[in-house]
Amino acid sequence: MPPTVEILRTDILSDNWYILKRIEYEITDQLGNKKRQLREAYNRGNGATILLYNQDQGTVILTRQFHLPTFINGNSDGMLIEACAGLLDKDDPENCIRRETEEETGYLIKDVKKVFEAYMSPGSVTEILYFFVAAYTKDMKITAGGGIEEEQENIEVLELPFVKALEMIESGEIKDGKTIMLLQYAQIHRLL
Repeated sequence: MPPTVEILRTDILSDNWYILKRIEYEITDQLGNKKRQLREAYNRGNGATILLYNQDQGTVILTRQFHLPTFINGNSDGMLIEACAGLLDKDDPENCIRRETEEETGYLIKDVKKVFEAYMSPGSVTEILYFFVAAYTKDMKITAGGGIEEEQENIEVLELPFVKALEMIESGEIKDGKTIMLLQYAQIHRLL
């Protein structure tokens, strides 16, 4: 039997970029014991991510861009190699990932496959991330990609041999959780 939870109070600590709330709640465990707890939760919305792969070439499309949180937590240049991703922005996950793929990578993909969804940091962030894979070919490339200027995105598109991408996990060149999960999914399911 799952615990019961009663929200007692919610305070908004920040509503600048996304919403940070402090929540006081009472949780009753399976034995009937009640405990009051105070936690913070960051709500940035839900997102989607995708691994583009080319089975014939044995390659994947990844991106490289600056992420401030990694910089302030020890990533010396703040640059992160990762799978294409974005927030849903009130869109459904599949439409979101098609839009983000075109904006970030320049590929107009045809068939996408949802492979799973996951909470990425459930101790403090509310986000669910929807994971997709899609095959790509050279003729699907319709723009240079690189992101949207209005959003101040400066994204480098990388086409890497799949084997090299796996080696980059081992070497620490790829440290992004969602990207590691998608590359391992591709390896387990022999997409490449």
